[in-house]
Amino acid sequence: MDENKTIQEKKEIKNPSAAIEAILFAAGYPMKYEKLASVLSLTQSEVKRLVSELAEKYNSDEFGIMVLMFPETCQFCTKEQHIELIREALGIKRGGNLSNSSMEVLAIVAYNQPVTRSFVDLVRGVDSSYAMGSLTDKGLIETCGRLDAPGRPMLYGTTDKFLRVFGLNSVDELPEVELLRASDEQMEIMMPEEEIAE
Repeated sequence: MDENKTIQEKKEIKNPSAAIEAILFAAGYPMKYEKLASVLSLTQSEVKRLVSELAEKYNSDEFGIMVLMFPETCQFCTKEQHIELIREALGIKRGGNLSNSSMEVLAIVAYNQPVTRSFVDLVRGVDSSYAMGSLTDKGLIETCGRLDAPGRPMLYGTTDKFLRVFGLNSVDELPEVELLRASDEQMEIMMPEEEIAE
């Protein structure tokens, strides 16, 4: 067994970039840089550099697929402009689209995260518990801690799946919009007067 391990350690990979490309293609799901580094006997920074080079190549207009890079993982995915052809070729029926209310909630969370459910309710002016539950079930948002306030409400943020679904590497790539904020009157309801004065 030790002999096999020694042989594996000595195995040279002539083209690590091509190996990463093959692994990402075969996986079809996000691969950890740590795992790629381990398999290829490289450092994580070397793997990230090679993946970044692949992303630069594939994210051009010449290819129908692209490389998404997340903080801990990377993945191949198809480009949005080909979605209808992919559905037709693979016989995939349209479906699974988010409702308008879910999209509203997702936008509020994405642009203001981390947020509480009560913040989302105040911005929308209606109860958002169903939409937030649905988005959590779909893996697009998740709890990411608790607010240091009375009752310690849960905080919500977007997930890596959210980034994959919308073809983003990070939330910094979201289109610029005017942030959705609670009005001064709404903030007064949420916060004691002495906190507002500060």
